Amino acid sequence: MADERGRRRTLVGTVSSDKMSKTVVVAVEVVRRHRLYGRTIRQTHKFKAHDPADRYHTGDIVEIRESRPISKEKHWVVSKLLKSGHEEIAIADVPEATRSAS
Repeated sequence: MADERGRRRTLVGTVSSDKMSKTVVVAVEVVRRHRLYGRTIRQTHKFKAHDPADRYHTGDIVEIRESRPISKEKHWVVSKLLKSGHEEIAIADVPEATRSAS
């Protein structure tokens, strides 16, 4: 079935906004060299991607793939999470005597 639809483009980017319902804004950064001057140019493209379960949050690195138009501006679907944006910080166990002395 995937062969019938052709090859879908996939991009990797960072979730920059998750304020909408079932939608995330993914910022994809493209680094290229200027044709004439040779300077490295950094461009950011923002895509609205469908997130039906509202699982992805700001800072997450995700992979998005092209899909049929879901709404006026939404033509991408989040396919998988590559890295979570907020890592869990473990709280060290401190003895009770040290805690009360502070």
